Amino acid sequence: MNTTYTTPYAAGAQPAPPHPAWRWIKRLVLAGVLLALALGTGAVLTWEPDRQLGALAARWAPPPSRFVDVDGIQVHVRDVGPREDPRPVLLLHGLSASLHTWEGWAAGLGGQHRVITVDLPGFGLTGPSIDGDYRIEAYVRFVLRLMDTLGVQRVVLGGNALGGEIAWRTALTTPKRVAALVLVDSNGYELSALSVPIAFRLVATPAMEWFTTRILPRFIVDYSVRNVYGHPEQVTPALVDRYFELALRVGNRAALRRRFMQTEAGEQAARIKDIRQPTLILWGARDRLVPPEHARRFQRDIAGSELYIFDDLGHVPQEEAAARTLLPVEDFLASLR
Repeated sequence: MNTTYTTPYAAGAQPAPPHPAWRWIKRLVLAGVLLALALGTGAVLTWEPDRQLGALAARWAPPPSRFVDVDGIQVHVRDVGPREDPRPVLLLHGLSASLHTWEGWAAGLGGQHRVITVDLPGFGLTGPSIDGDYRIEAYVRFVLRLMDTLGVQRVVLGGNALGGEIAWRTALTTPKRVAALVLVDSNGYELSALSVPIAFRLVATPAMEWFTTRILPRFIVDYSVRNVYGHPEQVTPALVDRYFELALRVGNRAALRRRFMQTEAGEQAARIKDIRQPTLILWGARDRLVPPEHARRFQRDIAGSELYIFDDLGHVPQEEAAARTLLPVEDFLASLR
């Protein structure tokens, strides 16, 4: 049996043109395909696997670096200067930094003072904490346990940014173990940033979790480091290499996201007035992440504190101009004797 198929159109008639909406749908589908291809290509080109500790330590932990066990974590530490110093100087770095940010100060102070620098849990070569707790309280406990491990009873405690907040919170928690404070562009009050490095903005965005724990374009690290310097032109490829490679240490990217999720800026600001230790406050006037207004608040709130503002420096003045920023520190330490 032969079957003849017929068109529903009358002889000579043409099919009706597609509805205009279909053109837009096709365009959207095409745009989506192109976007997916672009994102996929970008992911391939900027994909950065985690770096293992061994390879990183070979480059970034030469002597006097060593690793000490603190409650099950292998902590990257540098401990230089005379062991008989009754008040060692313990310095804590800021967010996404490492003990290397204090190299200039450690070299300048190490002849007369015992100077201890450390990679905090979640950063540098120390890597993530065991329990994933990156609240300030957890860092305070860590600092005290580190001091116990190193046999240090009392310190001059200094810190930059996040490290500064850990320092003054430790001073309030156990005042007998902190002889004095050195706060460098310290956290403590409600956030009022004028500019946030793009790396921090991406990490703090929930929708970017998959990307920020797997992808890390080096140019973003470069831009972010320049963003916190008062003189961006001083940022060298070697400096960017350090920040870039240490950020890739196994577990650090996920730890940074957790730290942002657990941050409660300014939650203990009212307690700053209770600080009784001699306190030196150093700040970069070009700090757009924690502006100089915070420095003046610290000075008002901490009775008897000293403040030095460096007009041309940024968020990490101790790294940007180590020799110059160390001068008031040396005078401050001498005044404690």
